[in-house]
Amino acid sequence: MVSLLDIIGPVMVGPSSSHTAGACRLGLLARCLVGGTPEHARIELHGSFARTGEGHGTDKAIVGGLMGFRPDDERLRTALDIADREGLDFRFEKTTLGEESEVHPNTVRFTVARGQRESVMVGSSLGAGRVLVTEIDGYPVEVTGNYHTIVLVAEDVKGSIARIATILSEHSLNIATLKVSRRQRGGDAFMVFEIDEAPDERVRDEIRTLPWVRWAFRLDKVGA
Repeated sequence: MVSLLDIIGPVMVGPSSSHTAGACRLGLLARCLVGGTPEHARIELHGSFARTGEGHGTDKAIVGGLMGFRPDDERLRTALDIADREGLDFRFEKTTLGEESEVHPNTVRFTVARGQRESVMVGSSLGAGRVLVTEIDGYPVEVTGNYHTIVLVAEDVKGSIARIATILSEHSLNIATLKVSRRQRGGDAFMVFEIDEAPDERVRDEIRTLPWVRWAFRLDKVGA
């Protein structure tokens, strides 16, 4: 379903809701994977992002998002210069991530690193500022950025979903959606909890203490 706000588009800096506002929101999500502004970022642009992104300010929007600027932040206009001054080592590459019929034309793959943490994220800008993350560290996911989100990798053990849901309930957090995927039975499970309220670091840290959780992190809400 497309709302009236989707048709009007987001409040933003830049000429294109898909190439600037959406690109910025993808950068905002990618920075969450390493807990803040990355020190190094490899940004691979696919399709229309690769062909026309520079003219629409996609490069500035993505780098601004990686630094925590939102789509309506005036600093997006000079984001590349700010990144250079603040020491963010970034590089853009044009690539092909798959067949045009299978991969959205406004798609980007991030490889971000900060300290000892490194992560890879693939996401697409769908138009009107809407985004969809389809892969994190090789796991297929569906993250829209419309909710506060907790993402984790855990051993595929019985009761794991119920235990995490209990932790969220104990912190008065309501689950909006839940998606679980795994590569094989008894292997690692990838869980995505989209929740209505913003969790604090204590929630993530409590989930991390569970012996069968390999890692967990928060993705902030970046949508309207």
